[in-house]
Amino acid sequence: MKNIVVAGGGVLGSQIAFQSAYCGFNVTIWLRSEGSITRTQPKLDHLKKVYTEVIEKMATPEGKTPEHWAMGIADYETFDKDACLARVERAYTSIRLELDMATAVKDADLVIESMAEKEDEKIAFYQKLAPLLPEKTILVTNSSTMLPSKFAKYTGRPEKYLSLHFANSIWQKNTAEIMVQSKTDTRYFDEIMNFAKEIRMIPLPVRKEKSGYLLNSMLIPLLFSGMDLYVNGISDPESIDTAWVHGTGAPKGPFRILDTVGLTTAYNIVEMYVKIPSFLAPYNFKGMAKMLKGYIDQGKLGESSGEGFYKYN
Repeated sequence: MKNIVVAGGGVLGSQIAFQSAYCGFNVTIWLRSEGSITRTQPKLDHLKKVYTEVIEKMATPEGKTPEHWAMGIADYETFDKDACLARVERAYTSIRLELDMATAVKDADLVIESMAEKEDEKIAFYQKLAPLLPEKTILVTNSSTMLPSKFAKYTGRPEKYLSLHFANSIWQKNTAEIMVQSKTDTRYFDEIMNFAKEIRMIPLPVRKEKSGYLLNSMLIPLLFSGMDLYVNGISDPESIDTAWVHGTGAPKGPFRILDTVGLTTAYNIVEMYVKIPSFLAPYNFKGMAKMLKGYIDQGKLGESSGEGFYKYN
């Protein structure tokens, strides 16, 4: 693989693109509108700054500790500060932002769909994409909650379609969950496992479809529980986070995590559960959706906008 296309420039889409470019791949981000470009470019600007700061930290004595070291950037043994900084500069200057889908994917070896968790929008994307893809192209989804089998028939290449899901802060939390659907050819599963290694991820095979994969199957119930405590008036976000962080030793509580993931992504996930009858729903999903929508309408989207449940410099 050489030419990678990421469809969507959100929090994870921009990170996937930057990490792939950092590792030497030719990367294009396909975006739907000029407005998407104005939202994506600042994310890339921020990632350049973050990678640079992390590398500078890694070059110090305290940076050579597990809590600061970023395995997505370099190994301990082969770390070369100047070479890593040069890769950051190449990644930043080489990523292309493209609005024309046909142009974006004309020579793609791999397309990574990283769009909002909205079923109808994903289906429309795949239907438009399918006739434009070269025969060689493998197609993966970065969906965190939706099963690939839901979309396989719209891709025009179900045997070359599977899931590739990343954790946030990809340079440090460098795992990649690779999940098949029933029609995925083993050959392409193996190729995506290898691609994950090439962009310095730890590939985690998910051999049976499971909404939420490995990480989110454990994480999402935590986020739901935290929001449920808040919207039902039990406590406030800071106290709920403090209970989790001090009680478990985790670095972040549910609301800090929500700010990192982005409140729009959280809202889209919660919306999928709103229609569950209240007697079957273990959480107050309607209250969560209303609460998240209130923050979003105020432009409080999380870390990416400078404010969510917390304020960020």
